[in-house]
Amino acid sequence: MTTPFTSGTTWLVIDASTYAGTVAVLRGRDVVAAREVAMRGEREERLMPTVVDALHAAGASPRDLAGLVCGAGPGSFTSLRIAASIAKGLAQVAARPLFAAPSLALMTGGRHTAGRHLASLDALRGESYAAVVALDDAGDVVGYEYLGVVHSDALDDLARAHHATPLRAGESTAPRAAAVAALGRLLAERGPVDLDAWEPDYGRKAEAQVKWEAAHGRELPSVAVALDGGAGS
Repeated sequence: MTTPFTSGTTWLVIDASTYAGTVAVLRGRDVVAAREVAMRGEREERLMPTVVDALHAAGASPRDLAGLVCGAGPGSFTSLRIAASIAKGLAQVAARPLFAAPSLALMTGGRHTAGRHLASLDALRGESYAAVVALDDAGDVVGYEYLGVVHSDALDDLARAHHATPLRAGESTAPRAAAVAALGRLLAERGPVDLDAWEPDYGRKAEAQVKWEAAHGRELPSVAVALDGGAGS
């Protein structure tokens, strides 16, 4: 199994679980380039140019990479899809392994004290995505348990129930690609993803899908069903 972040290896990391996309290039565990870009309210897709800029700043090309890591969600549906498409495309072109990093774990790695933390991201509608992330004395992630979508007003009680310190996304705690070195053990245990089958964990249905299903009183048909003529309007 490929072990991420071995000394001397170069890695590209992309996360877009929130409305800010982050990109980092690592050599071993050291961040040699880091970039951030808005993912919402823009007229053109800006994440791929940001990836190119980060690679250029690091003096690297996709074929110089030992592998790639993509934030796996949960989070913003559209942003996650864009990041995953870029990561999968580069991994395929360069014939490099792609690892999926839980985006909630990217809120904690290397920046917080040892112990258990309840990481959460806004899921809208008064709810949050939540996970318990355990860190060792070096700040490395040694445990991860995704709890799903929970009511935001229950986060403090949930943290107490799991003996964890609440950690909510903010300016200093939002998921960051540059924090990925702390997830090396977790990624090694999970191994690289299947490029043909892997998709991010969106955490919940997209807003457009929810509205469509509410209006039609049934689940949105898959593309395959629609193309087969089995979906009515």
